[in-house]
Amino acid sequence: MSGYVCSRVFFNTGIRHLSSSFATSNVSPATLSKTCLFPSHARGISSRRGRSGQGGENTLDFHLNRLQIDAVLCANEQSVRIPEFDGRGGSSPVLRFESNQLAANTPLEDRRSSARCLQARGMIFGVFDGHGGHACAQAVSERLPYYIAVAMMSESLLEDLEAAMETARPVPPILQWYKHRNDYNYRESAALYVNNLRVYWQELLASEEQGEGMSPVDAFSYAFQRLDTDLSLEAQVPLANDLMRSTAIQAAFAGCTACVAHVGPEGVHVANVGDCRAVLGFQEDDGSWNALPLTQDHNSTNQAELKRVWSQHPVSERQTVIVDDRLLGVLMPLRAFGDVRFKWRRELQQSVLENGESDSEALNLYQYAPPNYLTPPYLDATPEVTYHRLRPQDRFLIVASDGLWDEMSNEEAVRLVAEHLTGVHLQARVSARQLNLGQMHQLLLRRRAKATPSLDRNAATHLIRHALSTNEYGEMDQERLATMLALPSDLARMYRDDITVTVIYFNSNFSQSSHNK
Repeated sequence: MSGYVCSRVFFNTGIRHLSSSFATSNVSPATLSKTCLFPSHARGISSRRGRSGQGGENTLDFHLNRLQIDAVLCANEQSVRIPEFDGRGGSSPVLRFESNQLAANTPLEDRRSSARCLQARGMIFGVFDGHGGHACAQAVSERLPYYIAVAMMSESLLEDLEAAMETARPVPPILQWYKHRNDYNYRESAALYVNNLRVYWQELLASEEQGEGMSPVDAFSYAFQRLDTDLSLEAQVPLANDLMRSTAIQAAFAGCTACVAHVGPEGVHVANVGDCRAVLGFQEDDGSWNALPLTQDHNSTNQAELKRVWSQHPVSERQTVIVDDRLLGVLMPLRAFGDVRFKWRRELQQSVLENGESDSEALNLYQYAPPNYLTPPYLDATPEVTYHRLRPQDRFLIVASDGLWDEMSNEEAVRLVAEHLTGVHLQARVSARQLNLGQMHQLLLRRRAKATPSLDRNAATHLIRHALSTNEYGEMDQERLATMLALPSDLARMYRDDITVTVIYFNSNFSQSSHNK
């Protein structure tokens, strides 16, 4: 039993005791982890690649009122309505989108991106789950939408970009970003990113095969792998200043998973690396709702993924490549950006860390060498790309980090968004094996009393609220929610992960017209 699971069992079976005992006594994360059989596997240590527990005593106050709870939940929420026409002679397949983030780590390691392609058609939505810090997720969230959009641009449009750069004229905008006020950009690295993006489109032009631009499938595959290569190279070469150099090294040695959706005239294309997830919600003719996953998790629960990883290394490493459901016993996702500790040879890692960083203390985390590191690379950022043609019954797409999927199933997420969309309260199923008749009767009475409209105007917030507050009976527990939100950062990570959610609503008029063609 991991420390996370142990903590969750304790939490689920005794939330009122948890709230009162922590509120009246000083409890450190280290003390809490000792209640588990295997504290070295506590979530605060082993999720992703390992965080060392932080000591220190905290007196906690779990008495958050409703306004305080809503303020925490809504701090990063975003709601955007998209113009009906995309400005390129067609209607937009996206009606609107809603997004939100809630941190468990300090700082938040998740990132998100939302942008409209201005030189090609469609919109790009991404969720990026960082580990080993936020640096890699930050860099990828800023740059990957550009790499994808540029790959889909025609040769003539790329020539216009290059001509503008050569003559110092304004460059035609590639993306229209939809940023939240709390979203952050690496301004100190902007020049580096622009220069390498230019090299990227110059190489596309030099290939003489760009034509009208890559298909979304090819653009995804090429952009993902090329950006990962650029992250690796930037950490190895001299840069303009120490700050830029430090940022590049941290982005390469940290890591992130990514799930990116392009919603365009052809339908929905989703590229996934790691364990973020995209799930489509559709409504049957009888009014019922169903979930259609458009991604597969790249971790040890995926047998095809395990076989792929094993096939890339000698048979003699069969017992050491995956240990305790982690890559080399350390990393949970089996595909990721960055994470050069699982890609470079050890001599290169040591050379870059010793010679390229003035503040060595900032990179102590990256000095750790995975065990049984014999035949690198063990990791890559090759995406798995899926395509779905939009149908009239398709209503929305949920793209979220694993912090959400740790707490609910695909079907539960779709049910909650459908409930939020329609205003009709759809009850989660409860197995009769869980309850006796008396408990079932009490549950039905409580559910009848609680069949009220959604508390949230934003569907992403609605999902996060339920992820943190739903108890074992499928009910929202306000005290549980208050406790989860009041946990200090050094303790919160033991109970939950960062959560990032974006819900994209489809334009039904577009889906209908597309279906009739």
